[in-house]
Amino acid sequence: MKIIFHTLGCKVNQYETEAMRRLLQQAGYDTDDDASAESADVIVINSCTVTGESDRKLRQLLRRCRRDNPHAVIVLTGCMPQAFPETAQALKEADIVLGNAARRSIPAHLGAFLSNHQRIVDIPPHDQEIEPLRIDTFAEHTRAFVKIQDGCNRFCSYCIIPYARGRVRSREPEDIRCELEALAEKGYKEVVLVGINLTAYGQDNGKTIADAVDAACAVDGILRVRLGSLEPDFMSDEILARLAAQPKLCPQFHVALQSGCDATLKRMNRHYTTAEFRALCDNLRRLFPDCALTTDVMVGFPGETDEEFAESLAFVDSIAFSRVHVFAYSRRPGTVADRLAGQLQNAVKTDRSRRMIEVCRRNAEDYARSYVGRTVPILLETPYSDGSVDGLTDTYLSVRTPTRHHSGEVLTVRIVAADGETLIGEEAE
Repeated sequence: MKIIFHTLGCKVNQYETEAMRRLLQQAGYDTDDDASAESADVIVINSCTVTGESDRKLRQLLRRCRRDNPHAVIVLTGCMPQAFPETAQALKEADIVLGNAARRSIPAHLGAFLSNHQRIVDIPPHDQEIEPLRIDTFAEHTRAFVKIQDGCNRFCSYCIIPYARGRVRSREPEDIRCELEALAEKGYKEVVLVGINLTAYGQDNGKTIADAVDAACAVDGILRVRLGSLEPDFMSDEILARLAAQPKLCPQFHVALQSGCDATLKRMNRHYTTAEFRALCDNLRRLFPDCALTTDVMVGFPGETDEEFAESLAFVDSIAFSRVHVFAYSRRPGTVADRLAGQLQNAVKTDRSRRMIEVCRRNAEDYARSYVGRTVPILLETPYSDGSVDGLTDTYLSVRTPTRHHSGEVLTVRIVAADGETLIGEEAE
């Protein structure tokens, strides 16, 4: 029996797909990444519901899978069923519909369906404790994403995720360490700690993100520990000092900004000001010299005036991020922002996206050029037929280097040129 996966959305979803793959393999099922949708016996779709567009893409994928393979068993799971159970139950293309709190039941539910072919819908409420999932391999062979936290208590006005993920729940540091030891035994040298609201880690068990990082860095064989997306609050001076004391922690911090305008941040129900955000960036650069600061920026939020956009653009430019994910606001039914006045036309959002991207691209290229002449270690990843291999610096810059070394190895290179945001390296002698 061939089982394939479609994963939509964030790094947490990617981790959870790998955990479901492991559960099915332990139950004796064959998960085959090379199988096509047309030849698969089971298709598992791990959904995202962060925007209305996410739901549209999900429905499109479901219809395509059912059309291309009428006899396959289709399993729908993830955030969409959890946030909108009635809507998910109405998607008849799916034979099994599981909420986020029912993933560990996937082998049992699949077995039951194969026995009686009765449709299954299981969308229980979230538990008060984090779901006990675990992996020992990952789709990317040079690094693994490891979920250490789930849920969010923030309720930003544009976001449905608290309904899809529940309240904050955190893994114990010892549990994190055990999982990373298994990954290290399989040869993984870099791990990325991820969560729905990563900096809220420990709000439920008296720990902080620094405790999770300490546990990860203590694992022999893990050479690099990287953090996923961070929220600006909860990053106290004490936590930053503890993070700076860990040499394995990669000096690359993705701190979600969303807008560089205080009025817009307030409408978004974000719990910080631009002044507080700037102070955090200054502290990170003081404690981690030459660190990479990356972020997310939303344009076209309801009510965003020309003046507010200009303020946001100027703020983003002044921080000089090394990379920015720019995206236009997309309406998400069920959120406060969907009901706000001042919804902007797509043409306005497209123009603002273009202008923001141009500013961010220039800053990203400047940051990449600052590496020319440096000698740095990179973790090799993607080989090419011309004998070169792509690798990543600890600040998440891509470096292409001619070498006979292989993916998964750490190689010291000298940066000789920059091509946009990509660096060109040669082996250091």
